[in-house]
Amino acid sequence: MLDYDAEADRYDETRGGVPRARAAAEAVLRLVPPGARTLLDLACGTGLVTERLGRPGLRVHGFDAAYGMARKAAQRLPGRVALADARRLPLPDASVDAVSAVWLLHLVPFADAIVAEAARVLRPGGVLVVTVDKDGAHDVGSDIDRLLAPHRSYEHASDRADRVEAYAAAHGLEPAGTTCFTGHGQGGTPRGTAEKLRRGSYASWFRGDAETSAALTAALAALPDQDGRRADPEYRLTAYRRPVPRG
Repeated sequence: MLDYDAEADRYDETRGGVPRARAAAEAVLRLVPPGARTLLDLACGTGLVTERLGRPGLRVHGFDAAYGMARKAAQRLPGRVALADARRLPLPDASVDAVSAVWLLHLVPFADAIVAEAARVLRPGGVLVVTVDKDGAHDVGSDIDRLLAPHRSYEHASDRADRVEAYAAAHGLEPAGTTCFTGHGQGGTPRGTAEKLRRGSYASWFRGDAETSAALTAALAALPDQDGRRADPEYRLTAYRRPVPRG
């Protein structure tokens, strides 16, 4: 996993910047109920998405476990960002109307604990909005994808949609909608993909040994337009709702 404290100062410029952040925020807000008054953005990073989640009547707060990320976010959202582990939020039960977690669950082996904690702090009628199947979003049919496809496996992905839905159900949340958004600036290049393969950045889904990795690296180096970005991925967001008790 990346050292997010070390990455904080260059994170935005290497992750699609404002266009990707704006697309993500607009998608989250499509799934947040119109009457929501409070939104908690987990793993808010530098706050680039978080600061775009506002709308009239909605108060947004960000939490991140990495000091470097939280420091950057606090510059964008003074007084509304704090350090916190997404599994142990410093909030009482049933205290917020919405929780968002964009590009978080695929990074951790404890997605269930994050969903459980979000369910704890949601009020009845509140929603949890999360990205699912993040790594699979990069299967967009380019020449890079055709090379990698036989060596991809998402069996153990912690943000696999069916797995997250099961976690949500176990903690009393029900499906409440889905939407997609474009990951602007996230289309891969042959050269960049080969470098990530060499670094082991694809360990979560790569199915193969060192010999396979070396062969793929050579095949990627043979592709045309080595620094040309292929199609941007389409990320998927899913919402889960805390039911309102009847009677």
